[in-house]
Amino acid sequence: MLSVDSHLWLPFTQMQSFDAGRRTFVRGAGTTLTDARGHRVFDATSSIWTIVHGHAHPRIVEAISRQAAELDHATTLGATNPAAEALADRLCGISGMDYAFFGGDGASAIEAALKMSLQYWQNVGQPQRKRFVRLTDAYHGDTTGAMSLSDIPVFKQRFADVLFESVPYDRFRERLGDDVAGIVVEPLVQAAAGMRLVPLEVYAGLRERDALLIVDEIATGFGRTGTMFAYQQLGLEPDLLCVGKGLSGGVLALSATLARRPVYEAFLGEPGESLHFFHGHSFAGNPIACAAGSASLDCFEEERTLDRVAGLARHTAIGLERFRSHPLVREVRAAGLMIGIELRSEAIPARGFASAAWRVAEGLYESGHFTRPIGDVVQLVPPLSSRPDEIDAFFEALTRELERCA
Repeated sequence: MLSVDSHLWLPFTQMQSFDAGRRTFVRGAGTTLTDARGHRVFDATSSIWTIVHGHAHPRIVEAISRQAAELDHATTLGATNPAAEALADRLCGISGMDYAFFGGDGASAIEAALKMSLQYWQNVGQPQRKRFVRLTDAYHGDTTGAMSLSDIPVFKQRFADVLFESVPYDRFRERLGDDVAGIVVEPLVQAAAGMRLVPLEVYAGLRERDALLIVDEIATGFGRTGTMFAYQQLGLEPDLLCVGKGLSGGVLALSATLARRPVYEAFLGEPGESLHFFHGHSFAGNPIACAAGSASLDCFEEERTLDRVAGLARHTAIGLERFRSHPLVREVRAAGLMIGIELRSEAIPARGFASAAWRVAEGLYESGHFTRPIGDVVQLVPPLSSRPDEIDAFFEALTRELERCA
């Protein structure tokens, strides 16, 4: 258990039973994390979908060091810096968007998109547009606006008193009214819902709409599903695109809300008109984080990362076949390198753990694989730099754990 002298409070963690002796990471290299015992584990969740090119990638480490020595931080409230300018240019180039508004984590990108949408409609003379539409089983983060767009009770039910209502798109699409400000969707896969795959027909009606389309690529962006962004597989044209997690290569807090030109231009005017965007973050456009982001994009180009993902996804799909007919597995879901293996929890005794999936995850950790369950789902979202043999080793370890549970 955590030392009684510790002042650290961890997110989504029951601190009474947390054992820091078994979960204190002290080093990361490539796809491997090392804990304080010297136990090495494969980072099978990319440290919750963030790490892209592996831990301590030399290109990113060097970019961070160089930028920290040159300009560590300067506000972007009425000022700019070369690192932020460079990353904004490159993000717009690879996404097809036109402008980048930087924030901290993914939820702050969603919050910016919500406020951007509301103010956009005010600026163009349609202030009645205040409602937001989202997918069933949506999850967009843990801040108030992001929670309001979410549809998973465990993340929001305790905080209902401060949330606004959002409407599920798949039950609302035939009657979108002139009061809708934005439609917010996760493309292809809903990670926090247990790697739930969204039926492609759900997205068909989004190609024609008069509300703003906000696409949340915080989890799916930067190669996770096989393309740089998942929406590119769906033929969608977002008005606003939210990115985070892997934006800095996964090593520093950085997010962005990308906008198309018509949205941006609605905020232009004379200073006295107060049309400019009334929102901002202290560390928005932080030069060190932006330098890491540009270095990560360099790695995509130099290491042909998307080609690697395509090959690794094919290899992974073959390895997953063994679980599709496994008696303790209910369903296997995969989109590129975002994989969820849902267990038949009723057939696996929890044996003192929070759930059957947690029992399996604990066994995986001791055998050298770090993952974190989502409900009954064992997730595998490896760094894009992972090797086929590391994926195979994860599957072999999972097979052994399921045999122990039988």
